[in-house]
Amino acid sequence: MRLASLKQGRDGQLVVVSKDRKSMALAAEIAPTLQAALDDWDAVAPRLQALSDDLDAGRVDAKPFDETACASPLPRAYQWADGSAYVNHVELVRKARGAEVPASFWEDPLMYQGGSDSFLAPYEPIQMADDAWGIDFEAEIAIITGDVPMGVSVEDAGRYIRLVVLVNDVSLRNLIPGELAKGFGFFQSKPSSAFSPLALTLDELNAHWRDNKMHLPLLSFLNDAPFGKPNAGQDMTFDFAQLVAHAAKSRPLAAGTIIGSGTVSNKLDGGPGKPIAEGGAGYSCIAEIRMIEKIQSGAMKTPFMTFGDRIRIEMRDDDGQSLFGTINQSVVKYGNA
Repeated sequence: MRLASLKQGRDGQLVVVSKDRKSMALAAEIAPTLQAALDDWDAVAPRLQALSDDLDAGRVDAKPFDETACASPLPRAYQWADGSAYVNHVELVRKARGAEVPASFWEDPLMYQGGSDSFLAPYEPIQMADDAWGIDFEAEIAIITGDVPMGVSVEDAGRYIRLVVLVNDVSLRNLIPGELAKGFGFFQSKPSSAFSPLALTLDELNAHWRDNKMHLPLLSFLNDAPFGKPNAGQDMTFDFAQLVAHAAKSRPLAAGTIIGSGTVSNKLDGGPGKPIAEGGAGYSCIAEIRMIEKIQSGAMKTPFMTFGDRIRIEMRDDDGQSLFGTINQSVVKYGNA
């Protein structure tokens, strides 16, 4: 199934989207919101699937689908936990400042709890008061869970994954060092994230979803220029089942919990990646290319985003069709959107 939330109220209006992404059917009679569907998934999912089948077969009253009218699938969520499953990314960031990656980073996932009270819509501008804060995008994959019991095993954790989405986890790089130096984690440096228009069930992804990973390139375009195309299934140290089990070690997870992969990052011949223009897979954030520039030349050259810059993130299937729709955001001065 392909699910989306139209902008309506705080939690959106749930719709089912056709396979060609051109039409939709309102799902209000089944579940008014995606959160309501997740809360009663076993009963609701078969009805949503039947509506999806009827929509694709032309048996229901369909309306045109416009992804620019969408909120994030969950406009707000009970929990947003972001991991850092691509340790290559962590290794580069630490290497640039002369620090080694502790051995535990390869055995136990990094994860922080982000703000989930107000996600941005996929086409909503990123409003910032000051572009000197080091505005960066982070292209990621995320999953949305059902109710997960505390202490779930890695072997069982994948059974609780309901949906897959894309994420732009906006980061303010120049605020991060001061916050982390306090030893209490991110807060001001992690503003609202944005999610793809569509949330897809696992069966919709066919062979591209296996081993609890998404095996397709994640595409990023900065000011319309190709910036990254790393394969999300490669170099992922911790899969989503491991991330779910990690998050649920000491607490149950409520239906609607979102867990992110962290910045998707690929190595090249065992070393750091290269820009697309140089034959590499590029990067899923600006910080990564800056780290490589520092390692290779001693100086960071690529600037962070400033007012007027635009980031576009999507993932395409074998036919070139955008699977999850597009995250398409510009950076604007706060109050000028």
